[in-house]
Amino acid sequence: MAVSLGAVLALTTACSFGPPDPDQQGSPPNLPTPSLSFPSQSEGDQEVAVTVIAKGLAIPWGMAFLPGGGALVTERDTGRILQVGPTTDANGPAVTEVQKLAEVQPSGDGGLLGIAVSPKYDTDKTVFVYYSTAKDNRIGKLVLKGALTPIVTGIPRSRDDNGGALAFGPDGYLYAGTGDATNGTLAQNPKSLGGKILRMTTAGKAVPDNPVKDSLVWASGFRNVQGMMWNSAKRMYASDNGQPKFGELNVIEKGKNYGWAKVDGAGTDPKFTNPLQTWPIPDSYCAGVAPVEQSVATACLLGRRLWLLNVTANGTVLGTPQSLLAGEYGRLRALVLAPDGSLWASTSNKEDGGEPGPDDDRIIRLVFSAGGAGRS
Repeated sequence: MAVSLGAVLALTTACSFGPPDPDQQGSPPNLPTPSLSFPSQSEGDQEVAVTVIAKGLAIPWGMAFLPGGGALVTERDTGRILQVGPTTDANGPAVTEVQKLAEVQPSGDGGLLGIAVSPKYDTDKTVFVYYSTAKDNRIGKLVLKGALTPIVTGIPRSRDDNGGALAFGPDGYLYAGTGDATNGTLAQNPKSLGGKILRMTTAGKAVPDNPVKDSLVWASGFRNVQGMMWNSAKRMYASDNGQPKFGELNVIEKGKNYGWAKVDGAGTDPKFTNPLQTWPIPDSYCAGVAPVEQSVATACLLGRRLWLLNVTANGTVLGTPQSLLAGEYGRLRALVLAPDGSLWASTSNKEDGGEPGPDDDRIIRLVFSAGGAGRS
């Protein structure tokens, strides 16, 4: 795509940010002005201004915002939790190491993965992480700079397909997206935590109204869930990657089975729920998912782009998904809604399959111009 300086100037001089989503807290750090704008390919499509706000990181995997405005960022292979902002230095938001978790044993796509901040952080100061040990994947909680306490253990672990998504839903419960650990039978096994979306209390216990009593499983039939989000209507979306043919974006509903490994992409068996959208794996293998007003965005690793889908009130896709930033920043992984309504995304170019540049890995901030995040 061509770069439009005029679009950048219009965004940097005329933008006024709307109010944060009710579920978001805090205020954004002071940021440098956007560096690039990638214009839409047809009238009515989104344009996005991009600011690099952190660089020189090592496979930033998960991001979550603190009430004070700074973001916590996990590094998969180092086991470090970083804080980006809200203080600044000569390069923009300051990046500081909060702590390194010795319990993390990285290999393949396992390591220190998702992170979520307690909805009651102002009083309990608690942070939750999804991480790999030598024998399993776990969910743990900690007060920053304190000891890590596991609350869920025994999530299947292998070199690939370890899942790792972690987020609090609008109901106040903690959700986790797991992988099938390259064993497709686990996704259809109700007794396994692999290939599932889990829903739990902050103590790691099953919520009483989960589909099966005393089970953490909220939905099943996934290969590798690495991104989840809810829109303003409280509809849940999740990515699923790692299948041989198709990457998926799914609307997640209580107790539904999404088909893996019986189905790759959409199928005809009424027992299984079809994806909202599929793409060929080379164009997708998407991870992070975030809302852009009435749209849904997902960040892709193999696809090296952002897909933007206009979603109707009943949760169907309107029109053709728009491809943004294709090839401009390499592999994109995390994608989260910031308190000011912009999106933050991370690159994942220092892992296998990546082609890191001198500034990688980076966190970039996205401001949309056509009525989306950080609208102008």
